[in-house]
Amino acid sequence: MEWRKSYLDVILVPLGFSITIAYHVWLWHKVRTQPLTTTLGTNSRGRSYWVAAMMKDNDKKNILAVQTIRNMIMGSTLMATTSILLCTGLAAVISSTYSVKKPLNDAVYGGHGEFMLALKYVSLLTIFLFSFFCHSLSIRFVNQVNILINTPPDPSGIVTPEYVSELLEKGFLLNTVGNRLFYAALPLLLWIFGPVLVFLCSLTMVPVLYNLDFLLGSRKGKHAVNGSDRDFESV
Repeated sequence: MEWRKSYLDVILVPLGFSITIAYHVWLWHKVRTQPLTTTLGTNSRGRSYWVAAMMKDNDKKNILAVQTIRNMIMGSTLMATTSILLCTGLAAVISSTYSVKKPLNDAVYGGHGEFMLALKYVSLLTIFLFSFFCHSLSIRFVNQVNILINTPPDPSGIVTPEYVSELLEKGFLLNTVGNRLFYAALPLLLWIFGPVLVFLCSLTMVPVLYNLDFLLGSRKGKHAVNGSDRDFESV
């Protein structure tokens, strides 16, 4: 029966994604409790200082602020465009009558049936759609920052540097989530060639992301994180 051929898919694919999810849950905990030991927390703190500096001396730095935010928007736009183009290609493959699995039947392990192949492509399509959604929302928030960061001092005290910084952090958070979803599609893409590659790719991505997400060369942050840093809520 078909399910007997898919036992590797049932075991290795969920196990690989469980490792990735567990890592990101741990990363989220570290960002909330010890932000200065992570690149996400450190960069977030730096962005809040940057927004305050731009709004304090807006007459001299308004062009710099607009150009910097424009570069952020261009990066999110590129990722959103890539995600939706990949969604379009996957939708075309799913709706095609050509059976793409025939040349691979003798080359991979795991299930080769119509249901398993459809599951692989639909999973990829879903991941890329959510990535596009996150990047689109990120562009929306950063566009708002692009307008508000050049506003004159607000007598009512509503449009403050703290408010603009919060909007910017929401945009960057959505951009980060969109990028991580895009990265998660790599193991799913390798699933076409078998579940073993999914598990190996997930194992490989965790140490790579760890080296990118944590400040390994600086241990001062661990001792600097106490009272005030525990109130870090922007990421």
